[in-house]
Amino acid sequence: MHSIKRVLKYFSLLILALLVFYAVARLTVVYRDSQLNGERTPYIQQTTSSSVIIHWQSLDQTLGTVQITDSAGELLKVTEAVATRLHAVKIAPLQADTVYHYSVSDDHGKRYADNEWFRTAPAPGQTRPTRIWVMGDSGDAGPKLDHVRDAMLHWTQQHPRTNYPAIDVWISLGDLAYTSGSDNQFQKSLFDTFPNLLKTTALWPVYGNHDSRRWTYFRIFDLPEHGEAGGEPSGTESYYSFNYSNLHFVMLDSESSSTKPGSDMYQWLQRDLKKNSSAWLVAVFHHPPYSKGTHDSDVNRGSSAGMVAMRENILPLLEAAGVDLVLAGHSHMYERSYLLDCHYGLSSTFSRRNIVSDGTQHRNAEYLKPLSNTPHAGAVYVVAGSASKVDHGPINHPAMPVSMLEAGSLVIDIDKN
Repeated sequence: MHSIKRVLKYFSLLILALLVFYAVARLTVVYRDSQLNGERTPYIQQTTSSSVIIHWQSLDQTLGTVQITDSAGELLKVTEAVATRLHAVKIAPLQADTVYHYSVSDDHGKRYADNEWFRTAPAPGQTRPTRIWVMGDSGDAGPKLDHVRDAMLHWTQQHPRTNYPAIDVWISLGDLAYTSGSDNQFQKSLFDTFPNLLKTTALWPVYGNHDSRRWTYFRIFDLPEHGEAGGEPSGTESYYSFNYSNLHFVMLDSESSSTKPGSDMYQWLQRDLKKNSSAWLVAVFHHPPYSKGTHDSDVNRGSSAGMVAMRENILPLLEAAGVDLVLAGHSHMYERSYLLDCHYGLSSTFSRRNIVSDGTQHRNAEYLKPLSNTPHAGAVYVVAGSASKVDHGPINHPAMPVSMLEAGSLVIDIDKN
């Protein structure tokens, strides 16, 4: 009897040791893959109406210097106070809706950028035409992602805007790096694929389930947790908001933050929506509330559970605040809804009562709704998760009259209302 107990004891200790070994090994892999390694050319972050942040990485600890000039040749020069490898220099104050040119160098004589440019956001309350580029699930570097990028560049060249850049606002719907959100995967799918755009245009991302498998995401991005770009301070980079022209964007975390009433993100969203006075309200998150693609929004488990949680808990808040457009990824295809309202259940419960407009009552299939911030006036829901992957699925959700198993991204032009 005693020998059996000793065997069970030793077996339990062995299992415990194996679990500890696995946990330590796993933590070691996560830590290693999350380190920002190598050299990385300058990229723009958090462009506001009065400031910008310029990031880059050097191989050695250096003191970086950023020089900014405007069209009149006025020079602003900022040098870091402490030598580092991971550089983030905030430039302020700047003029709103103005093109600036910048150069980046260090105290070792190395130049990282010469005569690159960016454009600050319009002043608060200033309304002007705005072009948004939306890409979802772009984390699989390769020919498909390259073609999606080039298709956007070709389309914007064919549809130029006088006196404005090709893209004003660049949004990611999450899963920027497959399969585990490591630094090396971010390098391939983001920095190697979009080097020119990153130099001129800030990327505003939301957190995806693949991004969450390492710590790299929050080390690469500088996101406005203190309300620096407009909106209510969130106190976290997991979710935030920002303004551009007459648009207010709420960037939500459907992956790791609780959506339950009374949770931190829920209460922050309530405050942010109450504070918002912009004409357009756009919500962005990773897990779509309606989809019959790679993931099924009726399934309340695994990586699909976030879809149900967002639909049941967050959509009522957004629709009560008059949300106009909801953008999500996760399913690797394109789906677009009617002008909808008040559908928070399974797809089998969807009915004509949830369709505010199907476009048939207006010329050119337009959806018309009252002016800004009217509660429950209808919203369009878009799934655009096929920037680098296209998977299978029935794509037959009754709320989505347009569904395509095709790679692509989304360009949105907004002019006044």
